[in-house]
Amino acid sequence: MKTENDRRMNGWLALSPLLLFLCIYLVSSIVAEDFYKVPIAAAFLLASAYALLITRTSGTDKKIGIFSEGAGDRNVLLMIWIFVLAGAFAGTAEDIGAIDSAVNFTLAILPGKFLFAGLFVASCFISMAIGTSVGTIVALVPVASGIAVQAGADVAFVTAIVAGGAFFGDNLSFISDTTIAATRTQGCSMRDKFRVNVRIVLPAALVVAAVYVAIGFSSGTEVAAGEVNGVKLIPYLAVIGLALAGVNVVTVLLIGILMNAVIGFAYGSFSWVGWLASTGAGIGSMGELIIVTMLAGGMLEVIRYNGGLDFIISGLTRHISGKRGAELGIAALVSLANLCTANNTIAIITTGRIAKDLAQRYGLDSRKTASILDTFSCMIQGLIPYGAQILMASGLSGVSGISIVGHMYYPFLMGICAILAILFRYPRKYS
Repeated sequence: MKTENDRRMNGWLALSPLLLFLCIYLVSSIVAEDFYKVPIAAAFLLASAYALLITRTSGTDKKIGIFSEGAGDRNVLLMIWIFVLAGAFAGTAEDIGAIDSAVNFTLAILPGKFLFAGLFVASCFISMAIGTSVGTIVALVPVASGIAVQAGADVAFVTAIVAGGAFFGDNLSFISDTTIAATRTQGCSMRDKFRVNVRIVLPAALVVAAVYVAIGFSSGTEVAAGEVNGVKLIPYLAVIGLALAGVNVVTVLLIGILMNAVIGFAYGSFSWVGWLASTGAGIGSMGELIIVTMLAGGMLEVIRYNGGLDFIISGLTRHISGKRGAELGIAALVSLANLCTANNTIAIITTGRIAKDLAQRYGLDSRKTASILDTFSCMIQGLIPYGAQILMASGLSGVSGISIVGHMYYPFLMGICAILAILFRYPRKYS
């Protein structure tokens, strides 16, 4: 019977499947000179096979069992259900003309020069109110990508505007999973964590909004709005309204799908069979995302089993000295954990206890450490093409995840502001 230590391998070897995946995907895309030509699922499949090959355990069945535990994790399956329902909602909404009406309505109320900034602010507000970046992306990305096509703008750029704003609320909202996890693990109140957090990231949001205003003026975007059918706007307004009311995202999407069906039947947009076909086509469009999510979950579980996550944690906490070093260590710890789990909430839960120990050992303010955990996990989640949010945005907009990441201004700047806050001991009161 092998002990825990017997199966542990060299830390870099344990992490090598993740490095291999990044190498295959990025290098192949660069060689092909096109990130659209390299399926992310194929890169994950090769990396996953390699992860199983190097795992030290007896029998192929055992290795596959470990992989399957990660692929069938509760959080992974919940995300897959959201993908399925989001695809069905987006497919049926498009076929009844709801997306066209939402696009035309947005163009009618937002002047062309402020279109990009308006989308960013709307995304920030909605994500702040509903506490979920995924829910915000589901609601706004189809509309944003439609606006991009109508305005002749880069779809990846406009999609990134919404996705970036979604992480603003994910980081700050009182009902966000990351906020709850960060404050509970550090033992501080949500209100106090918010006071620290908003001082760090609000400058980033204001700068990004100003950049979008400047881009809007320089591009001279002016698009005439088409006809708006108020009835066909109802499904999108309902999805946003129910999410703002705190209804579970699965329930929200189910209600949205039913509304699309009722409106589609009433306007003759499709028959019963047509509705089923539209629903099926929408679900089918999420097929690659579902496969990637399961492959990523399985591979990352194998990395955890082989000791990769523990290697990161022990390596980063070994040479910490002083308050500034402790805060940087916590930031690096949750960032690398997020790279290896592709889930910002799980990354916070995984590293939260160690962060609290470091905070107590070096006399750090728990409100600041909670903010660091939440901010850096959201930053990394917004910059990895295999994270749920970028996968969802990619699937709904029809552009590659890596092209979206290249335009994620807010997470980049949020990370810079967070690093500066650590280096310059800001906010002073909490440092």
